[in-house]
Amino acid sequence: MSTAVPRVVVAAPSSNAGKTSLTTGLVAALTARGLAVSPHKVGPDYIDPGYAGLAAGRPGRNLDPWLAGEERIAPLFLHGARGADVAVVEGVMGLFDGATHPEVEPGFASTAHVARLLRAPVVLVVDASSQARSVAALVHGFATFDPSVRLGGVVLNRVGSDRHEAILREALDAAGVPVLGAVRRLAELGTPSRHLGLVPAAERSAEAVATVRRLGEVVAGGVDLDAVLRLARTAPDLAAAPWDPAAEVTPTPGRPRVAVAGGPAFTFGYAEHAELLAAAGAEVVTVDPLRDEALPEGTAGLVVGGGFPEVYADQLSANTTLRADIAALAARGAPVAAECAGLLYLSRELDGSPMCGVLDVATAMTPRLTLGYRSAVALTDSVLARAGTRVRGHEFHRTHALPAAGPTPAWQWSASAPEGFVSGSVHASYLHLHWAGSPALAERFVAACAAAVPEGARHAHR
Repeated sequence: MSTAVPRVVVAAPSSNAGKTSLTTGLVAALTARGLAVSPHKVGPDYIDPGYAGLAAGRPGRNLDPWLAGEERIAPLFLHGARGADVAVVEGVMGLFDGATHPEVEPGFASTAHVARLLRAPVVLVVDASSQARSVAALVHGFATFDPSVRLGGVVLNRVGSDRHEAILREALDAAGVPVLGAVRRLAELGTPSRHLGLVPAAERSAEAVATVRRLGEVVAGGVDLDAVLRLARTAPDLAAAPWDPAAEVTPTPGRPRVAVAGGPAFTFGYAEHAELLAAAGAEVVTVDPLRDEALPEGTAGLVVGGGFPEVYADQLSANTTLRADIAALAARGAPVAAECAGLLYLSRELDGSPMCGVLDVATAMTPRLTLGYRSAVALTDSVLARAGTRVRGHEFHRTHALPAAGPTPAWQWSASAPEGFVSGSVHASYLHLHWAGSPALAERFVAACAAAVPEGARHAHR
């Protein structure tokens, strides 16, 4: 099967060049033209695609060869881009920076790697704030470093003045790469950050909407959108079929209701997780632990992903009725799957604030950032996986758990100590997973939810 979707990949020579702002602004500007834009993000990052998703009015979806597998990148892209007029893919770090792991070659899961898998032209965002003619040498190097990556144009970011822009454009004429636009230094477009990066768009509500709108205006004024669209349309057809969650799992009868934590405290999640749960036979509903005082009626299982519970610890702790409801759910054997922030929420306490108490573990903030890809093996049979199951995931947190693992740990990777907790029907760990890379996790979890529902209550909520 061959499928055509106009597309560009937005990359940069390094981190902090302005990729997220330019990507979000580009998505917003094209959307304002009346185009249906599909936003995507290279790598595991949950936060950046939230801004582009807000601009597009549809989920920003991640494309990560480490988490999902090389073979799924084009299908996942086509799945996310259904019905879109154009797709914009934000890169990660520098163009050629990828995973540093003994299981893969250098550059694996880099922006360049994903651009090759998507056969997409690259727009290079260059921070021009501290250079003039040297920009030509920089761009020339990126254009010629890997002939399999097509550098289709440059956007100059943080340009100081008209004179500065003229010098940059003149220098780049000799590099043979078109300048698609220039954006001035605009301090007011800075996006608030904290200990794990940008503040998620979902937390900033009206402020985030205003920022996205302003980014769209700036990009529309400084970037040749018609040239970007022409470049996007040069991307050839992809010889792949769109990813289909229904083809990845076998549905379980009974349609158990699975609650997924959401709201400002739990913003980290991949759209494909809910799609796989539904394809596996679940009725997926959302619970906001900051607002909802009880789980949805008939909840048969709970998924608590990542986010920032440490920012909302007092509010989460104050919602005593929901905490008690979750503890009771786990006590009666209903499956619970928790990642990172979910582990914190299920713990006995977070920075001294009482949490759900499902796990006898204390959690707290720490100055140390734990970050990286992991190749893990399940140590214990659980509602997610059988012992011996191998998965690829990532860690991203500034908290720790004491102890780091229970008597029956969840995972182990490399030579590190066991990590995480399997306690009855509860699986909790710091490891983030993309279930599209291991769809059997969703299938097993839904089957466990269906098995845990008393026969007479299976259809009571329908």
